[in-house]
Amino acid sequence: MKGFINHIPSKFVFGSGSFGKIANEKLPGKKALIVISKGKSTRANGYLEHLENQLKAIGIEFALFDKIEPNPLKPTVMEGAKAARKNACDFVIALGGGSVMDASKAISIMATNEGDLWDYILFGTGKKKPFKNSALPLVAISTTAGTGSELDAGGVITNPETNEKTAVFHESLFPVLSIVDPELTLSVPPKFTAYQGFDALFHSIEGYVASGANPISDMYASTAIENVANYLPRAVKDGKDLEAREHVSFGNSLTGMMMSTGHCTSEHSLEHAMSAYHQELPHGAGLIMISEAYFTFMIEKSACPERFIKMAKLMGMKNANEPMDFIRALKKLQKECGVENLKMSDYGITPEEFEKFAKNAKDAMGFLFECDRIPLSISDCVSIYQKSYK
Repeated sequence: MKGFINHIPSKFVFGSGSFGKIANEKLPGKKALIVISKGKSTRANGYLEHLENQLKAIGIEFALFDKIEPNPLKPTVMEGAKAARKNACDFVIALGGGSVMDASKAISIMATNEGDLWDYILFGTGKKKPFKNSALPLVAISTTAGTGSELDAGGVITNPETNEKTAVFHESLFPVLSIVDPELTLSVPPKFTAYQGFDALFHSIEGYVASGANPISDMYASTAIENVANYLPRAVKDGKDLEAREHVSFGNSLTGMMMSTGHCTSEHSLEHAMSAYHQELPHGAGLIMISEAYFTFMIEKSACPERFIKMAKLMGMKNANEPMDFIRALKKLQKECGVENLKMSDYGITPEEFEKFAKNAKDAMGFLFECDRIPLSISDCVSIYQKSYK
């Protein structure tokens, strides 16, 4: 049996109604920087007001930073860190989805360290300096089900100056408290429910077939795959189906635990390169676009065939008996969620960019290629993009 390390030092509070019980939790400071997206939903749905009222009731002061974009950018992170220092905040509350949580992690650690975020990035043009100080404590309140970022110690940030989309890691970036209330996801529109759900699904699919898969990451990944794959179509079809939302949210959080005990693979690197150059491309949508070609490549190279069969069964194909049954189950799920015809061309992506994407993926997020059971060359990456193009 392969050894593993299971270190997830976050208090995880899960369940419908848990957002309304913040007063029951010990918060890690006296003044919070509340971080939300620059969109309207957090305010329109009343989540921000509800949080502010709960903090007031228990005597916690706060300041607001409301500028986080999808695929969050380094300049925004640096502005948020400046706001945390200016307002003398001693902890951060991320109220939102994966982009907000990732940005909040980077904000929390740059609030306590000098210089620029890219001074500390370990990949691409990052200067690879060690952080001198731990991050401000982070509370994560998830309003979507897509990344599992509420239960891991990393965040993905884009540097628009270099078109690098890569990760910042530090043990202090584990949230001290993670609240996952599936009721907060009831307002997510069908399209984004699907994109976010597939992002969560692919985290765990990748983790299950990664070279570093181990007994504990397998436990998290397989349970996540089963919950997301079997309930996501219901959540997309009827956003008010709370049972479906609960299962998808649970599966999503398990993906964070998987990423804390195992690894994703280069599928994520390939997509991050796409959205690094085309920021308006939702991460989950990009993953859906390349998924069939990517996993077919792995299957054709005979990467862990028994694991692909097992995943097909977890996704509902009980009589699966060959690895390509996984691709059939994946295509069926995409069709059930209405995302089977996503096109790169709708986001301005052209085939002439594929080699640029491949080289960017290998440079900015090359560490995930090291987690593949089958090595991918630049030409292999280009071929996957080509086969995915519509």
